[in-house]
Amino acid sequence: MLFQLPVITGVLDRRILLNYTLDPDYLKSFLPAPFKPRLYNGVGVGGVCMIRFSGLRPRWAPQMVGIDSENAAHRIAVQWEFDGKICEGVYIPKRSTASRFNYLVGGRIFPGIFQLSRFDVDESATNYRIRINGAKDLNPIVHFDGAVMDELSSQSVFPNLNEASDFFAKGATGYSLSGDKSHFQGMELKLLEWKIQALKINDAFVSLFEKSKYFPKGSSKLDSAMLMRGLRHEWHSIPEISVLDKKGVFADEL
Repeated sequence: MLFQLPVITGVLDRRILLNYTLDPDYLKSFLPAPFKPRLYNGVGVGGVCMIRFSGLRPRWAPQMVGIDSENAAHRIAVQWEFDGKICEGVYIPKRSTASRFNYLVGGRIFPGIFQLSRFDVDESATNYRIRINGAKDLNPIVHFDGAVMDELSSQSVFPNLNEASDFFAKGATGYSLSGDKSHFQGMELKLLEWKIQALKINDAFVSLFEKSKYFPKGSSKLDSAMLMRGLRHEWHSIPEISVLDKKGVFADEL
């Protein structure tokens, strides 16, 4: 059980959402209860959020004590029932961080167990190249090469950027498994401003969705990418959810 965290604030320097469409029937076996796939036009949606925080700190603390870090969260859009209501958000089976602090305290002081990883980032105002590797593994966990463009690709399941923005805005609540596997720890991201851009995908790979061990061939398809930059945000604690059974794929297996 975590102690009640204060509201955490900072600046979201860069957030890239790299998205896949996922087979909804397969997701039913992948997701642990009580989570169920949240669908868009009949398909599941997952991906990885590559995010750099700046000045992350308790809201009462001065900016000078804030922490900067590169992080990534593998996310799957889900819904679940809580206190008789249907909730929407994301299930996070895997988190990566370049911050040893996040790695050491994640799941203990604040929600989310992190895997320590290496981030190689080369970016400008319009072009982004990010490669994420395990701390001792040369094989990439994530690779992305893309550039800003005006609209989403016509190949995306989302017909336009506004539709995509509305869908992902409801994914601000995220849950991941606790270290003892007894419950899911959650946090809610509140963006104090909202601006999203489309990204062209030149090249991309996410091992979770493209390794047949986890997602069989044909169960995932690269869809789209989006960018957010320079946005003020807050993190708020939310109630834990008990693990209902041991089915599904958990973070320490990935």
